[in-house]
Amino acid sequence: MASLTAAAPLKFTVRRRPAVLVAPAAPTPRELKLLSDIDDQESVRVHVPGILLYRRNESMAGRDPVAVIRDAVARALVHYYPLAGRLREVEGGKLAVDCTGEGVLFIEADADIHLEQLGEPLLPPFPCLHELLFDVPGSSAIIDAPLMLFQVTRLACGGFILAVRVNHTMADGLGMVQFGAAIAELARGAPAPTVTPMWERELLMARDPPRPSVAHREYDEPEGTDDTFTSLDDLAHRCFFFTPRDVATLRDLLLGAPQLRARATTFDVLAGCLWKCRTAALAPAADVEMRMMCAVNVRGIIRGAAASAGGGGIPRDYYGNAVVCPVAVSAAGALCANPVSYAAELVKQAKEKVDMEYIRSVADLVVLRGRPPLSFMRTYVVSDVRKAPAAHLDFGWGRPVYGGPAEVGGDLAWVASYFVSVTNDRGEELGIAVPVCLPRPAMERFAEEMGKLLQRPLVDVAVRQHPRSAL
Repeated sequence: MASLTAAAPLKFTVRRRPAVLVAPAAPTPRELKLLSDIDDQESVRVHVPGILLYRRNESMAGRDPVAVIRDAVARALVHYYPLAGRLREVEGGKLAVDCTGEGVLFIEADADIHLEQLGEPLLPPFPCLHELLFDVPGSSAIIDAPLMLFQVTRLACGGFILAVRVNHTMADGLGMVQFGAAIAELARGAPAPTVTPMWERELLMARDPPRPSVAHREYDEPEGTDDTFTSLDDLAHRCFFFTPRDVATLRDLLLGAPQLRARATTFDVLAGCLWKCRTAALAPAADVEMRMMCAVNVRGIIRGAAASAGGGGIPRDYYGNAVVCPVAVSAAGALCANPVSYAAELVKQAKEKVDMEYIRSVADLVVLRGRPPLSFMRTYVVSDVRKAPAAHLDFGWGRPVYGGPAEVGGDLAWVASYFVSVTNDRGEELGIAVPVCLPRPAMERFAEEMGKLLQRPLVDVAVRQHPRSAL
């Protein structure tokens, strides 16, 4: 049985058939392919779940989404054949994919529920995820296990839910969506994917010899202990909604810094506000170092010394991990005492540090320091997934009601948030949803602090009644 929310539990039964392996629909090369030094770092050795929810479509009457998607996955794996292989550790613990063609896991399921019963808007967290994406025993290992798991669950209303789990070492969010787009195109009858997948993991290998040239605070543990951490048993999860008018109100807080106001993105402004209010809510000592980590996609970036020296950029069709995580750093007292422009400027500066030299330097550091994990002590991780086109994945049933991350931060829920677009049926953005996780007393203080900046009470997504949400 599954419960959607603690406040109004919705129970339903999911009937699953045994998981099967879906192999490429045609022969594929048997070879060993090294992952990049960005791919196989410690913090990426995890499985990441995503979920897409589809309504009934009368034009697809008689078509079975399970059969359509399973067939399209098999054909897509011909083009993305490394995803049908298994990871191995080679010399020095380096990861490589053995392109065995064994395939990915696939589960067929049915649920006695209508999509409308899940409420509106549909956004993470999905407490029923363990029912909609079953953890096949032994499948969650990083080494020598299937690299992807699909579960297609038919709903009583005629819609369906597609849940996917991906070994993160093989692809980042944009890479996962690129593969999903290939499946969707093939499901709609295309003879081949429009985008030719780019492996080229050598582009993000460390230099020989490795020579880090930039300070990477994201891998350094701050001094002292983390007195902002509390028991994971006393955390509150809420998802807050910011309208375009709210964003304009927050941007007006930069009026005292006109140059920043002209240059700052919505991400800079909103992330800066969230960081400032979160710090105030946690109430650390004034001299404690607080950090904001920004996930930055490096595809298409060609600026910097490495580019000038002849190092090309990362192709936009690259489906490996092409994200780095620079950090903004400030003493807690300065964050709380200064205006929003202070935090927004630090966020903007952290993002603007990323160029090709920064990317090469990350790969070099990862190798020299034995693949260190990112440090999350006193760190707030924010990523912007509004432009990831998961909401456009059409397998023949139209766009999903929701398409994107299935969890609020996963194992990092305590420190992570992301920006999600909430749109109507015409695809018009109604606002931005931001999941937040904090200790219960801090959550109330956070809402109060954000309310002061917005000049109105901070609103939960749960109380909104919008017909559509998307990434």
